Amino acid sequence: MLSLSQALKRWGREPVIGTTADEIETMRFYSRQAQKILMEINTQYHEPEVLRQLFSRLIGRPVDETFAFFPPFYTDFGKNIHLGKNVFFNSGCKFQDQGGIFIGDNVLIGHNVVLATLNHHPAPDKRSELMPGRIVLHEGVWIGANATITAGVTVGRYAIVAAGAVVNRDVPPYTVVGGVPAHFIKNIEQ
Repeated sequence: MLSLSQALKRWGREPVIGTTADEIETMRFYSRQAQKILMEINTQYHEPEVLRQLFSRLIGRPVDETFAFFPPFYTDFGKNIHLGKNVFFNSGCKFQDQGGIFIGDNVLIGHNVVLATLNHHPAPDKRSELMPGRIVLHEGVWIGANATITAGVTVGRYAIVAAGAVVNRDVPPYTVVGGVPAHFIKNIEQ
């Protein structure tokens, strides 16, 4: 099994992962850890301070006291989620974070948003291989309910992703995007 730092370093630089027994064992180990913590988060009421403590355990580092979220929350890894200050996400969010999820200050994430940092290799004989891509949500971003952000996407400062959008390419700062796939709707006045 790889150490966490070895795994994160490799997954941050390699175009294809999940090809060795060590990587697969590492993914499964941390997935089981995340499942245990998520069961605690999602199956009983907790005061906000306790939720922050549990989330800190989940991601392996302290979160800011301004961070808040409404359970349930789901992730299949947990250790590659990075949060700024004054971040809020609503209930039902699903983060697949092996490729890295970086959320800036003052970001709002709506109900049932999916952040998916992994794709499967498109070649049929390599379909079990995984292709990571980090997701970056810059300062002041608002992601509407039921939106999906796919691997490798960066959403620029103060951009808005409309509810239900599927974002498969970068979103410029101060813009609104929506639709499937997401397309430019309008600029936001600064």
